[in-house]
Amino acid sequence: MKLPSIRLSRSLDMPSIPLEPPTAEMPVFPTVVIPPSNLKAPKGVKMEETPSETEETETRTEQPSLRVPIVKIDLPLPSAEIVATATYAAVAAVATTTFATPLFDKIKKQIQKFLQKKVDKWKENQKKKKEARNQTS
Repeated sequence: MKLPSIRLSRSLDMPSIPLEPPTAEMPVFPTVVIPPSNLKAPKGVKMEETPSETEETETRTEQPSLRVPIVKIDLPLPSAEIVATATYAAVAAVATTTFATPLFDKIKKQIQKFLQKKVDKWKENQKKKKEARNQTS
């Protein structure tokens, strides 16, 4: 048995693509030294006094307050940022309600009319069926 032979053409020379592995620099973080909690000054060295936490908060946040004369109570007042945010929210809510109410009222009236027509038509059909039953009986 003789099989036919096939002649294939030579393959094309394709240039190779050089693939280099990616490189990156590793981040270097500065070392952080955390002193131990039982650290004491050596003999002969005077420690600096740090203000206590309560003094810091008192000096940092002096919140305005309102003095009620009869009851003699100090009511804290909100900061300006809080008042501004609340004002913007209130104005936006009132504006939205003012503009949306007429639209919703119109939609509500149209839906009510539509449903009332359907109910009236249903009642009329029921009345006609009842009269037809009475006439046949």
